[in-house]
Amino acid sequence: MITKADRLNIIEEYYFSTKLKEVNSLIKKGKPIINLGIGSPDLQPPQEALEALKASLTDQSANSYQSYNGLEDLRISISKFYNKHYDVDLDFTSEILPLMGSKEGIMHISLAFLNVGDSVLIPNPGYPTYAAATNLVQAKPIFYDLKSENNWLPNLKELEKINLKKVKLMWINYPHMPTGANCDINFLEELISFAKKHQILLVNDNPYSFILNRKPISIFNVKGSKDYCLELNSLSKTFNMSGWRVGMVCGNKANITNILTVKSNMDSGMYYPIQKAAIAVLNSPNSWFDKMNDIYEERRVLVKKLADSLNCEYDNKSSGMFIWAKINNDTKSKEFTNELLDKYNIFIAPGDIFGSNGEGYVRFSLCATKELITKAIKRINE
Repeated sequence: MITKADRLNIIEEYYFSTKLKEVNSLIKKGKPIINLGIGSPDLQPPQEALEALKASLTDQSANSYQSYNGLEDLRISISKFYNKHYDVDLDFTSEILPLMGSKEGIMHISLAFLNVGDSVLIPNPGYPTYAAATNLVQAKPIFYDLKSENNWLPNLKELEKINLKKVKLMWINYPHMPTGANCDINFLEELISFAKKHQILLVNDNPYSFILNRKPISIFNVKGSKDYCLELNSLSKTFNMSGWRVGMVCGNKANITNILTVKSNMDSGMYYPIQKAAIAVLNSPNSWFDKMNDIYEERRVLVKKLADSLNCEYDNKSSGMFIWAKINNDTKSKEFTNELLDKYNIFIAPGDIFGSNGEGYVRFSLCATKELITKAIKRINE
């Protein structure tokens, strides 16, 4: 038998990869499962995306290998998008790299900047892929605490007490997943000063900035941030295109060139019609964001009622497409969610899968219709 690589001993299959197999198995057995567990938008992309995709299918270059750094028109559209919505100027020739989803960017960044033995600051709770990518490149994850009493922001005074000599990279994610916490410009400035002081590359993973958030910000709103920062972004949540796999990483020319060196050895460019569709949606009017937020606001009101029915507490000021809620008893997160699935056929995410500081919390997704959420509330209250 061929033995697996040692690196697989320090990572596990992604929780949702395994749990959704169980959920889908229950559905096949006839269980009326209501899935409020994952952040996969159930709404349609802008009509412009579908039309651009269809129109470009027969273009002469539609089925050819594409440029590793994407169509020039796509990078121009990303640059204009950042200028319009974040008031940030990006050079489309050198400061933008389109990605097949921002998730691959996490791995590309890790491969581009981390050596064996380097350390990485990772939020707890936070997106599990940060730690997985760190382990896969044989760097060392150092988890920093995010807690409700500090509004789910890193405590920089506590971080200063850590031996930071080997820290090369720090992941942040605001609006934050899973908690929905926000970070203002003043705190971003403090984070960038911290990164500059310790020569750390600060990476902001920013895919939720338009969901229930009327004032999206970018890490590049801070003057001089490009020298020490990268930012990941995505069309997945903003434009309901999660399965299309369109993301981007932005930063200064040197950092983008390093990431491109990795990416050019990993894939052969994004499918041409998908790039054309991305160009179309990046030019969407502000009314698109208003329409999406109206829908998500209606759903958020209902999910809060569901959380109330389960005696869970939540923050009314959070943004993003989830409700992060505290369990008001001593029940463990997975025990709580498993009981909800077994007893009521409702699937939500346990907080501990996002880190030890997520224990005692659960995460509700807003990616379900009002009718389904209402049905879930009725199941609990019957």
